[in-house]
Amino acid sequence: MEQREQLEQHEAEQQMSFPTKVVLIGFFGGLIWSLVGYFAFYFNFIRVGPALVFMPWAFGGWKETHFGQWLGVLVIAILSIGVAFLYKAILQKVLSVWAGLGFGLILWGLVFYVLNPFFPGLKSVQNLDSNTIVTSICLYVLYGVFIGYSVSYEYAEQHHGLSDNQEDPKED
Repeated sequence: MEQREQLEQHEAEQQMSFPTKVVLIGFFGGLIWSLVGYFAFYFNFIRVGPALVFMPWAFGGWKETHFGQWLGVLVIAILSIGVAFLYKAILQKVLSVWAGLGFGLILWGLVFYVLNPFFPGLKSVQNLDSNTIVTSICLYVLYGVFIGYSVSYEYAEQHHGLSDNQEDPKED
C-alpha cells in the first residue's frame, strides 16, 4: 500500500514541468521572504515593509496599514515569479549557493540604488540606519539563495538525472 502511494506521488512529481516549478519557486520564495521582511518591519528591524512595492503608484495612507503590508506581500510573491524566470534565463545552469548569493546582492543593489528614485518613501542608502541596511541585505541574500539554488537544482535534476530515479531498485 505504501509503495503504491509513493509511486503515485512520484508520478505526480514527474508530471510537473520545469517552467511550472519555476513559477512555484518564484511565488513561494517571494511569499516566504516577504513575510519574513514584514516580520522584520513589524518588529522594527527594518524601516521599509513589503508595501514599499506600492510607493511609486499608490496614493493614500492605506499602504501604511497592515492591509497594505499584507497586500504588498502578495504583490511581491507575484512579482517574484518574474524574478525566478530571470534567474532561470541567466543562471539556471550554475548549481552553487554563491550564484544565488550574488543574485540577491544584485537585486538589493537594484532596489536600493537603481530604483531608489522611483520609491518616494525610501531614503537613499546613505541615509538609512545600519539595522535597515544589514537586515535588508540579509533578506535579499537569503531570497536570492532560495530562488537561485531551487531553480538550479530543478534544472540539474531534470537535465542531468539527479533525481530519485537513480536509486537502487533493490532497496525497500
